[in-house]
Amino acid sequence: MSESKPKAAFYWCASCGGCEETVVDLNAAILDVAAKIDIVLWPVALDFKYHHVEALEDGEIAVSFINGAIRTDEQAHVARLLRRKSGLVVAFGSCAHTGGIPGLANLTSRSEIFRTSYFESPTVDNTDKTEPVPDTKVDGYDAHIPAFWEQVHTLDQLLDVDYYLPGCPPSQDLISAAVGAILSGDLPPKGTVLAPNKALCESCDRKKSTDGTVKIDKIYRPHQIQADPEICFLEQGILCCGPATRSGCGERCLKGNMPCTGCFGPPAGVEDQGAKLLSAVAAYFDADTREEAEEMARQVVDPAGTLYRYSVPKSTLFRKLG
Repeated sequence: MSESKPKAAFYWCASCGGCEETVVDLNAAILDVAAKIDIVLWPVALDFKYHHVEALEDGEIAVSFINGAIRTDEQAHVARLLRRKSGLVVAFGSCAHTGGIPGLANLTSRSEIFRTSYFESPTVDNTDKTEPVPDTKVDGYDAHIPAFWEQVHTLDQLLDVDYYLPGCPPSQDLISAAVGAILSGDLPPKGTVLAPNKALCESCDRKKSTDGTVKIDKIYRPHQIQADPEICFLEQGILCCGPATRSGCGERCLKGNMPCTGCFGPPAGVEDQGAKLLSAVAAYFDADTREEAEEMARQVVDPAGTLYRYSVPKSTLFRKLG
């Protein structure tokens, strides 16, 4: 490895792998990035080991891009190791930023997850009721598997994060811009989300169709109605997370005639994305009484999973108690 190049690391915690795919999807541009940096850890693509990272000096890695939420002690260990070895840490993608889809597990408990996965699933044959434990002996040898924590955490609930790249996954243009800013040293203040600080509704072409006065008396799921591509989803009774979601995604879902699901997280100043979305959605309800409002609310299938799809660990809900 060339000593003249800054070192970079990529690591994957509790996530689906889409963030890794979007780096690969940079296509030819990734060759330009690779020419400017030395990658010292990228388990999904290169055969580096943890001891290679441990051998580096503290702060020797210029930047680590860590995607995924934190659910196991192994993920926590490697994330903390990279924090110590890195000048900058970027929370890469929705799961690291706000908890993401894995964060929905905070709406249940570890014991319930284990019971469903190891005892009750129709495809599981586990008559001995065996469930994973961190430490055991196998053929006389000590064996350790990562301990599964009671709840899911965002990356910044575990360690100090310098910057955030939102999205499920982040868009290629935001990744390229972030890498370019890091390499040039032309960086915004620490803690900045590296995406436009405005709500998605402001960049949505459908906003011209609405003046905010339309009221709806029925909620539809996307598969129940043929959405008009020219009209605001909310005015059609389709829940859209645009009012409380940061722009910068390129409106990919909207252009595919699907509503925003909230993966870019909230703009600055929004403390709880789900609560903000609830307020925005309720403003469209054609309801004059408490009973009418409750009837409208009952039409929302899985309200927590809809309004807090990517943000439970970052929200005031955080996790199920008891």
